[in-house]
Amino acid sequence: MARRFKSPISYRLKEIPTKYIKIWRDAQARRLDREGISELARSIKNEGLQNPPMVQKSGKNEYLLMSGQRRLAALKRLGAKKVNVLVLTNATKYDIEDAKAASVVENLHRNKMSTKDMTAACVFLTSSVGKAKAARSLGISLPTLYNYLGFAAVPDKLRAFVPKELSRGDVTKIYRAVPNVSKAVRIAERVIRIDKKLRVQYLRALARSPKATHPKLLKRARAGLLRQKVTLNLSKSNARKLKRLAERNDMEVEDQAYKILGSYLKKR
Repeated sequence: MARRFKSPISYRLKEIPTKYIKIWRDAQARRLDREGISELARSIKNEGLQNPPMVQKSGKNEYLLMSGQRRLAALKRLGAKKVNVLVLTNATKYDIEDAKAASVVENLHRNKMSTKDMTAACVFLTSSVGKAKAARSLGISLPTLYNYLGFAAVPDKLRAFVPKELSRGDVTKIYRAVPNVSKAVRIAERVIRIDKKLRVQYLRALARSPKATHPKLLKRARAGLLRQKVTLNLSKSNARKLKRLAERNDMEVEDQAYKILGSYLKKR
């Protein structure tokens, strides 16, 4: 017999004044799509509110918004003074940091986020719930989370290249290798003109020799393309170890394997 599904949260439906609902500062900073809110408001006006916002009581006449920022904005646009909400019970309500995380994640999954917004969410969630939980909540791998966290430190002049000319990972690698903004921008301008396959090798060469000249880096990059590829068949336990080591060193798995193999061969 199939087991009955039991929701991990419980709540009750309640009508409260909209002015009692508070939005996290992190969510307030998020710009909502005006056109999308207008469309949602029309839908609610014609069909009613199908899925009430979820809140958590935080004090006298005060409720924190857990999910439904767009729905709340649409209701306010319709001039609603009171709204129906789902109030989390004391048994299943979040602690403060997890509540913030839940609010951020819910809005991330409902909206198409820019690189800037996703980076801000990664920084916020990592500081709130830790790297592993942040990555799981956002549905991304740890290496991807590390890329976003690294991107958070990249200056605006370099961020301007993303995403039209360079990837988030590209500018992060450039800035890590050359933390001088003006020099990093000059390197980025050169990298844009390089073929994407060669670009990967160029950035690897830059990471190893950040003071090398552009012609030397290009020469090493081309040599890297000619390098023979070797397939390694690892056991599951060794593959997991390699992945953990790469995550700890904030590297791609392939780069970590190359580093280990190179170090080993130098000693032979």
